[in-house]
Amino acid sequence: MAAPTVAAAPTRPTGPDPTPAAEPARAVYGRAVDPEAALPAGRLPGQIRAELTADRDPDGSLDDLRQRAADWSATEALRFRELTGPLDPGTRAVLVRRAALACAPLALMSGAWLQWLSSPGNGDDPAVLAVLALYASDLGVGDPRASRGDAYLPVLRHLGVSENAVPAGRLAADQRLDDGHFRLPALLLAMSRRPDDFLPEILGADLCLRSAGLLPALTPVRAELPAVTRWETVDPATGRGTGPAGADLALTAVRRVVERDGEDARVRVATGFRWALGALREWTRRLHDELAAAVDPAFEMAELMRQRAREGAVYHHGFPLEGRPLADWLKECQTDPRPMLGALSRSRLVRPGDPGKSMLVNGLVGENGQMFRVFSPEDLDVVRRWIGSLPGPAVGTPEGGAALAPSRPLGLTAWRAESDGRPPADLREAYHLLLNRTDTPAVRAWAHEYAHGWLGRSRHGMDEAEMPLPQRWTPKGLRPWLVDMHDRHSEAFEQGTAQELPSREALVDSTVQLAPLTLIDGAWIMGFTDYEHASSEIGHSLFDTYWDELGNGEADLNHPLIYREVLAEMGADLPPTADRAFAEWEGFRDSSFELPVYWLSIGRFPQTFMPEVLGLNLAMELSGVGGTYRRARLALKKYGFSTRFVDIHNTVDNVATGHSAWAADAIDTYLSSLTVSQGAGALDAAWARVRTGYRSLNPPTGFRARQAARRAVRSAGKPR
Repeated sequence: MAAPTVAAAPTRPTGPDPTPAAEPARAVYGRAVDPEAALPAGRLPGQIRAELTADRDPDGSLDDLRQRAADWSATEALRFRELTGPLDPGTRAVLVRRAALACAPLALMSGAWLQWLSSPGNGDDPAVLAVLALYASDLGVGDPRASRGDAYLPVLRHLGVSENAVPAGRLAADQRLDDGHFRLPALLLAMSRRPDDFLPEILGADLCLRSAGLLPALTPVRAELPAVTRWETVDPATGRGTGPAGADLALTAVRRVVERDGEDARVRVATGFRWALGALREWTRRLHDELAAAVDPAFEMAELMRQRAREGAVYHHGFPLEGRPLADWLKECQTDPRPMLGALSRSRLVRPGDPGKSMLVNGLVGENGQMFRVFSPEDLDVVRRWIGSLPGPAVGTPEGGAALAPSRPLGLTAWRAESDGRPPADLREAYHLLLNRTDTPAVRAWAHEYAHGWLGRSRHGMDEAEMPLPQRWTPKGLRPWLVDMHDRHSEAFEQGTAQELPSREALVDSTVQLAPLTLIDGAWIMGFTDYEHASSEIGHSLFDTYWDELGNGEADLNHPLIYREVLAEMGADLPPTADRAFAEWEGFRDSSFELPVYWLSIGRFPQTFMPEVLGLNLAMELSGVGGTYRRARLALKKYGFSTRFVDIHNTVDNVATGHSAWAADAIDTYLSSLTVSQGAGALDAAWARVRTGYRSLNPPTGFRARQAARRAVRSAGKPR
């Protein structure tokens, strides 16, 4: 038999590989605000570290650095007041609007870089609980739209520049914002997506921002608009209500992490602080330069012409301006608008000093004009201000309107993973790997498939099965149903009181086998720690639930730690949850990891599986209230074990003001908002997904159900 022919391998270029261009900061920002963002390993962490260590300030103690940041902020605030104070009201309004918009990428996400610092693997760590307390304060936990970012939104709305503010990712497309305004928040948010790599640096940068307090550029904005929002909430250094100051909470979090991790953590915290202070100084200097230039109306006019020149150059070939088609002027305008501004000032379209008699902002943009609706009202204000400032037709090329020097790009290029890695070999390895926020593409794809398969199983036979949730959702909501279910749980408990309680050995065994599940309490809603979900109308109660499960920042109330106390009483001394040894512990049965791995998988995709997570959350919070917890209490008490774990759950999960009620309300809010935005036609499909999520707490296990799971996996696309 002849040997098979082998095609020649393609010739590889002998020169060096082309170096990919660095991502614009706005592109990094747009990626990093995605709640399901996954930043690869490989070169990316090294590129971020290079950014953190470039152009460092001189060393100093953390107290010295904090004082340096506070002094710098006070000095800069004075400079911004001095810049805007002497101006006429019209020019001052222009600068206030520009300053508020420039601060939006940072202020709208204030504190968001803390969003992934807690995880199912470290939720019982006192240092992490201190970080979570800081983050919860930023969110105004317990209330919708109460975050520091939400407090900033009214400023933008009042000034008429909020059209791209919600969701925050839309800001990346706002061409009024210079790329440099995204640089600092983009890197912070990128680091937040790799918390295992950058926790100390994130805390150092966060402490810097709180030491500086209210952004200096917002000083004139606050002075001009003192009552438009709660400025004390916008200021990250302040406390919320009667709670501790943000700066104090940040310092506590830093101290806890340094106590836990030692000198290396202290050095890295200082690195993050120095980087943030340097980046804050650079950005603030550029913003001051921008505002100083914008005092000249020609600056904003030139900016407007640059933004519109490309689209405008397609037209106006037949309109002459000083012997050249206007389209040609517009092509040139994309790089240097000053010659065109000079020509316009000398044309019949403009009456220098008198916008009211200038065709450019009257006849041409009127209902019958050739440029009707080409300029927005805000654009027309810019044009009028420029015309009104002209002393007369320009002679040659005017000096005003020069562009600022381009901002320094972020040195991040390695956005694609260099290797997908390998998927988990089995459930135990999956459990261990999924305890952390960071992962590889292979692990992420595995989790995505696992969640789809589990949900496919949960959908199987649902219409024929007995299902507690009603067939249809109605606008009266789930509260009446919730109370009925509580009554049914109570009746079942009363009817079963005569039943024999489990033996001591059976109770200990079931308690131990539930450890992989119970020690990651809240894992199914970990995606709702993401900033915009955690403060939304739908997600704020899910974050509040997560916050409660982990003890509201207090180790004594932390549910995983309380459960470990019961395990210790039973003689089960388990390794720390995040250790590989925990997943490999021989006392666990493999089946004990099936449901917790589902929690860990679906919790990674709060956008993709939002209806299912809402349904699962309701099932989870309601499952023990009124019945199961009460029976478990009897069994624990009979054998002399602490009942604190079931007692606390039976109270915090209650159907009136507790987690069960919050879970029902979140579903009602989601479905109501869906009906408003997409119409009644979207309701049935969404409700079916909620019901699937509810059933996924205890899905069918037969052969046909497993077949349904395999079909669901085959039809699932790849995660974003």
